Amino acid sequence: MPLPETIAVKYTEEEAEYLSMRPLVRQTFRAPELVDMIVQVAGKDPARVQQILRAGTVVFHSFRYWWQGFDPDAAALAAILAQYPDADPSRPFRAADCAEVTLESSGSPPRHSLRITPQSAAKASPLKKIARALRRQPTFWQVLMNFAEAARPRYREYSYTRRGDLYSIVLTAAQIAHLAQEAARHAPRTLRAEVLEPPAISQIVFLCPRSTN
Repeated sequence: MPLPETIAVKYTEEEAEYLSMRPLVRQTFRAPELVDMIVQVAGKDPARVQQILRAGTVVFHSFRYWWQGFDPDAAALAAILAQYPDADPSRPFRAADCAEVTLESSGSPPRHSLRITPQSAAKASPLKKIARALRRQPTFWQVLMNFAEAARPRYREYSYTRRGDLYSIVLTAAQIAHLAQEAARHAPRTLRAEVLEPPAISQIVFLCPRSTN
């Protein structure tokens, strides 16, 4: 059947191992909105998205959503999914496109991660900003971008949750020591403490959103 224009959805907080006592919320989704939520969880694989629409449930951001399951028209679903990008390993990393860096510890998923943006990496008092400019000192974000350009991150995947291409570097002990040293010199105090605190990072991930043009 074609995708319905609107879908009645119920959701509540997901609570593992026992019956949730959280309040149930009702909401109406347009079909593309529901598909978008599913794509962020399962990617743009048509068979997988169709299976979830048919099952009528998905867990998203710690909430479980329910709706009356239906079997969508393959062409209508394909038209929606065609609007999403595909992974493209041929895309080179460009520091100018990077919007976020994540420092991750070992493990899958990582046991510890720290997200850094240009804004959080450049926070400083007005006096420190003036001193940095006079001394021509880089921000910690500039340090990270210089590091990336020298180390040449490898393409990993397109993230539908974060809406961008992910590139990563598996760090050597020498690179970790270098980043820790640079954080001690250039990172804002609050960020510096998180970078230098254990558990030690093992890889660095760069998020580059796709241009909408």
